[in-house]
Amino acid sequence: MASVEIEALSAALARLPGLGPRSARRAVLHLLKKREGALVPLLRALEAVDERLAECQVCGNIDTSDPCGICADPRRDDRSIAVVEEVADLWALDRARLFPGRYHVLGGRLSALDGVRPEDLTIDRLVARVEKGGVDEVVLAMNATLEGQTTAHYIADRLEGFPVRLTQLAHGLPVGGELDYLDDGTLAQALRARRPVG
Repeated sequence: MASVEIEALSAALARLPGLGPRSARRAVLHLLKKREGALVPLLRALEAVDERLAECQVCGNIDTSDPCGICADPRRDDRSIAVVEEVADLWALDRARLFPGRYHVLGGRLSALDGVRPEDLTIDRLVARVEKGGVDEVVLAMNATLEGQTTAHYIADRLEGFPVRLTQLAHGLPVGGELDYLDDGTLAQALRARRPVG
């Protein structure tokens, strides 16, 4: 049986997404066996992030500086803002390095079932950013869920009076996807969004 401290570490790791109790125990054993090469650097990295962790007051990203590295980057295009539900979505989009503009994190999505209302999200901050001027396009990069699309429609309504182009990420068949493995919602969206060939 492991000590109380080691069990507490295993329990803390097991609460992380993607790690269950068994995976957490394996990770703890690895950290303990490779103390100098794994545990000590992990502790230092966690302490450094904990000391400097900040939420960007411009876009809502989580970083070690405010404004975040994306908002502080002068090479970014101020005229385009991609609106995402969560920080993880921002990181996923930015990892692809295909969007040269800025971001805006809502902090969730509208959901009547979960009691998430417009005032619970950063929609007013988004409207204020657009209201300042200089924004030509707002990309509604919400997830392809009912709540995500409801949120996108609500934002589109809120931005209706502004001289900005509203665009949305394409939904449908993934590259390399086979029809018989796709869910009905993906197939329906792909059929609705069909376009001419050639």
